[in-house]
Amino acid sequence: MTTPAKIVGANAERARNHNRKVVLDRIRTSGQVGRAEIARTSGLSTQAVSNIIADLLDDGLISELGRRSGMRGLPAVQYGLNPKGGFALGVEIRPDAVFAAVIDLCGTPILSRRQTLFAQSLQAVSDTVLALSNEVMRDAGVPRDRMLGAGIVMPGPFEATGLEGSASELPLWHDTDLVTWFTDLLGVPVLVSNDANAAAVSERVTGAAKGLNSYAFLYFGTGLGMGIVQDGRLVTGAFGNAGEIGHIPVPSVNGTAPLETLVSRLSVQRYLATAGIKVRSSEDISRAYAACQPALMDWLSAASGPLSTAIAIVENMLDPETVILGGAMPDAIIDHFLTSVTLPDRSVSHRSDRDVPRLMRGRSGRMTATLGGAALIINRTFMPQIAA
Repeated sequence: MTTPAKIVGANAERARNHNRKVVLDRIRTSGQVGRAEIARTSGLSTQAVSNIIADLLDDGLISELGRRSGMRGLPAVQYGLNPKGGFALGVEIRPDAVFAAVIDLCGTPILSRRQTLFAQSLQAVSDTVLALSNEVMRDAGVPRDRMLGAGIVMPGPFEATGLEGSASELPLWHDTDLVTWFTDLLGVPVLVSNDANAAAVSERVTGAAKGLNSYAFLYFGTGLGMGIVQDGRLVTGAFGNAGEIGHIPVPSVNGTAPLETLVSRLSVQRYLATAGIKVRSSEDISRAYAACQPALMDWLSAASGPLSTAIAIVENMLDPETVILGGAMPDAIIDHFLTSVTLPDRSVSHRSDRDVPRLMRGRSGRMTATLGGAALIINRTFMPQIAA
């Protein structure tokens, strides 16, 4: 299977921040670990590790977890993350609502909230984001000086592209530097990402992709997007728009059409509307599925073929360890796709030595992208640069 990317430290003073992340990442991935083991696996000197450990203890990011006896010598002090040592805010902006969530340093969700979005101007969105973010941080009891930052996520694509005009995207504010805008608004460091990328990171921190290095995450938002992780890092493309799978043309019973017009929340809502059935939420879709509503079952039958085609393309282009389906679609619908999608034998992913299934359901649910925004901040705190 995929060989994990090798991340090592460097003892040069100019690499101090890099080395700090190397040590912090070793502690995170180990759960608890001693200085000698960190030095051995990172390539750093024991003294360098000791200095970094002291700094991390002073900053409250890690804690001593007691001692573990070894074969010889004094029992080694063990270190682990301090969950309350840092927190991250995730904010997801959808065409009709804003979601906010806070997670701790270990990626555990603390609190989340939703607010209906009544207008899509930058000012209206900003007012909602600020009010909801302040409410979540206040009610979660998170000290502002422990906030590591905020991840702002929204549907792509970003900037002017040939894909503009889709009903699944937000109006783009081309003349606004969104990182600077939201940093000034919230008063904390900010990352801006598309929702599918954020969801993919969320699944790696606490979900189905935990322990995986290369995978694709098909994200059901309003439309359909894809987050690509290769060797533990997001593949974002030249302008941050990699993974816009919802816009690829695929065959359908009515001819070629963009994938997300056939497979997405927007697609199922439109299909059911033609049958006189209004669905406004995941709960509405879940109830329709539980009742075996004929129009919904027809949509599922029609959607399975195009989704099968898309997954075959993803497998042969990216050679992922697995393809994960998730996001703002009920688990019952995702599970239906898992059994109805046809995985072709003519695929690089059709192999006998697999450790994980070719197709999986994500674990983070409809808050995947919101939690992913926060996870991007946590990931940035830990993730050093990969060695060449």
